[in-house]
Amino acid sequence: MKILDFADKLNLDPLYEASKDIEIEGVYIGDLLSIVMSKAKKNYAWITIQTHINTVAVAELLELACIIVVENMEVEEETLDKARELNIPVFKTKASAYEIAAKLYETGIK
Repeated sequence: MKILDFADKLNLDPLYEASKDIEIEGVYIGDLLSIVMSKAKKNYAWITIQTHINTVAVAELLELACIIVVENMEVEEETLDKARELNIPVFKTKASAYEIAAKLYETGIK
């Protein structure tokens, strides 16, 4: 799925779109980084309220497809700079984690 198609379908605001196609194989919702590191899997979309630079490091370590920041949380510029450096897509939305997960499910991502 192309990044812009993904963002449009879920009504997400791209903060950094990255220069790659997104192939999402699953979804993980969580905010405690140590738990995310033990549970999320490669090519998963990560839904979180966390916005600091360590989220990008976790996404790179696990080879996640993207980070989706929910509840209109403000993303630090340092975080976006790191996302650009590592080519990790970051999206933002006013919606809740539940709402975004439900939309992902409707697109066939489980």
